[in-house]
Amino acid sequence: MTDARFEDGAAVVFDTGIDPAGLADDDLFRELSSLYRTRLQTLRHGPDAALENHFKRTAELETEYMARYPGREVDPHRLTQDF
Repeated sequence: MTDARFEDGAAVVFDTGIDPAGLADDDLFRELSSLYRTRLQTLRHGPDAALENHFKRTAELETEYMARYPGREVDPHRLTQDF
């Protein structure tokens, strides 16, 4: 995963994390937990670039989670309406 920043007027490309498809399950869960733990602070106090990176990385990791666990167990007590 790459992102670009500007340094002295020139774009600098750097990695923003390991491709989620290459993460072991434990690593995927750890990465997701870290993002969720820092979410509010990033939303409230992070610069726009950090918030955009947070959105992007969260989407990447959650998409990978859903691809691995399409039939995940849903807790019926968490439903807000009948489905």
